[in-house]
Amino acid sequence: MSKLSVYIIAYNEASKVAEAIRSVAFADEIIVADSFSTDDTAKIASDLGAKVVQVPFTGFGDLRNQALKACSHEWIFSLDSDERCTADAQAEILATIHSRDPLDVYFMPRKNIFMGRWIKHVWPYPDYRQPQLFRKGKMEYKPDAVHEGFISHSDRPLGYLKCPIWQIPYRNVEEMMRKMNRYSTLGVERLIQKGVKPSLTKAISHAFWKFFQFYILKAGFLDGKAGLVIAVGHFDYTFFRYIKLLEQEG
Repeated sequence: MSKLSVYIIAYNEASKVAEAIRSVAFADEIIVADSFSTDDTAKIASDLGAKVVQVPFTGFGDLRNQALKACSHEWIFSLDSDERCTADAQAEILATIHSRDPLDVYFMPRKNIFMGRWIKHVWPYPDYRQPQLFRKGKMEYKPDAVHEGFISHSDRPLGYLKCPIWQIPYRNVEEMMRKMNRYSTLGVERLIQKGVKPSLTKAISHAFWKFFQFYILKAGFLDGKAGLVIAVGHFDYTFFRYIKLLEQEG
C-alpha cells in the first residue's frame, strides 16, 4: 500500500506549527523543514512526532527542494505552517494515492481566511497556488527566493483535487506587515534577475497598480475591510520592494 510523507516548512512558527502537524497526523511521515527558528518551533514539532531537519534559508524554492530530499515515501503532500488539512481533504488524498491508476502531480484547492472571514475575491477560490500532492521525484521547485514556481517531471497531465484545505496566511495585521516586509526584501532579487532599473516613479506607479489590481480588478472591495487591508498591504509590499532595490543600487 502506498505511503505518504508530509513536509511543512517553518521559521519561527511556534504559534502555528502544532495545528498544522495535527491536521496531517494521518500521514506515515511528517517532515518539518525548519530554518533554525529562534522560538520553540523545532521543539514543538519534535514533541509531536515530526522529524525536524534544519535547512539554512536561501530562498523558498531551495527550502522546499531540500524538504523533498528529506521525504522517504512514494507520495509527498506539501503543507505550509499556516495551512490546515481538512477531514474531507484527508479522505480525498488517501483515496487518490491508494487508487488503481492515479496521476503523478495534483493541485489542491485552498480557502483563505483573514480577519475572521473567508476571502473569496482577493484570493479567489479555489486558489490553486502550486501542486501539493505528488509522487516523489515527479516534481521539484524552481530556485526562486519567493513565489517559487514548480517543474513537473511527469509525462502525464496535472490533476486537480476537489476538497479544499484551509489557509490562514496572517493571524492579524501585525503579522501581515511582518510578512510583507520580509517578502519585499526577498522580492528584490527577482527584480534584479529581470533587469529592472529602479526609480521612485516606478515604485509609486507599480504600487498603485497593485492596489488597483487587488481592490478593483479582483473585487477586493467585496471582501469588506479585510479586502481593503490586503490591497493596502500589497501596495506597501510592491512600493518597498522597488524602494529596497533603489536603496541597494545606490
